[in-house]
Amino acid sequence: MKTAISLDDGLLHEADEAARRMGLSRSRLFALAVGDLLERQRREQMMLRLNEVYANRLEPAEKRLLSGIKAKVRRTVKERW
Repeated sequence: MKTAISLDDGLLHEADEAARRMGLSRSRLFALAVGDLLERQRREQMMLRLNEVYANRLEPAEKRLLSGIKAKVRRTVKERW
C-alpha cells in the first residue's frame, strides 16, 4: 500500500544514505524500521503484562524464571536496537 508521510529533510537524507549502504530501497528501509519498532513495543507490552501478573507474591522458582525472562527480553531489545 502506498502512503505519504512528512519527514525532516535531515532524517530523510540519513534514511536514504542508510538504505543505500544496506542495499535497500527507501520503502523497504522504512518497512523494516516500522516493523522493528512495533515488535519492540509488543515485547515491552508483554514485559509490562508479565510484571503485572507476577507483581504479587512470587515463589522462589517463579522469581528465578521471571528474572531469566526479563534478562532475555532486555538482551533481545538491546540487540535489535
